[in-house]
Amino acid sequence: MKKNILLIGGSYGIGLQIVKQLADEYTVYVASRTSDGLNGTGAIHIPFDANTDVLDTTILPKELHGFVYCPGSINLKPFKMLSLETFETDMQLNFFNMVKVVKDILPLVVSGGAIILFSTVAVRSGMPYHTSVSAAKGAIEGFAKSMAAEYAPNIRVNVIAPSLVNTPLAKRLLSNEKKIEMMSQRHPLKRIGEVSDIANTAVFLLSEKSSWITGQIIGVDGGMSTLNLS
Repeated sequence: MKKNILLIGGSYGIGLQIVKQLADEYTVYVASRTSDGLNGTGAIHIPFDANTDVLDTTILPKELHGFVYCPGSINLKPFKMLSLETFETDMQLNFFNMVKVVKDILPLVVSGGAIILFSTVAVRSGMPYHTSVSAAKGAIEGFAKSMAAEYAPNIRVNVIAPSLVNTPLAKRLLSNEKKIEMMSQRHPLKRIGEVSDIANTAVFLLSEKSSWITGQIIGVDGGMSTLNLS
């Protein structure tokens, strides 16, 4: 019998790639606003907007073996141009909406299950124009470590912290070849991330191959968070 994985968000970008990689081995549920990208994946779609909806857990299986929260934002502006409302919006989308869903689904997560959340390389590295998103993602990192401690040894909780990845969310930063090349050169591995780079790590963390890993912030960032080649 296949294990059950729930993704919040998963109809495009990194989430969709995770769905595709899980499809053969797991029964995958995707709660998201749209389902267009899910055609042919075999995933079970649940209409859901994390900003406004309460997740109906009665339509989920009685047991979840893995959970991934994908929604996030890239809101890069100088601090002086960011209103308090912008900070509140980023915190709501990235952190509070996630907490709300985790509280709802946690009773379904079985012993041995895994929770995967997303942060950003900017939390560890410190980057200009990232104050709002870094604050929200930093909250996720602290939350995940505490959750990992509280629910060990039954549930593993880990965070993936990517650098810039070629997704629809990042299209403004990667809108032409010159921008892509400039962003690539900032990374020690001299390229930006692809959705498969992040999905590979997520699938590993959901699997029993990572059964001795919890409470970790895993940088999948082309070396940006730890290497300085200048």
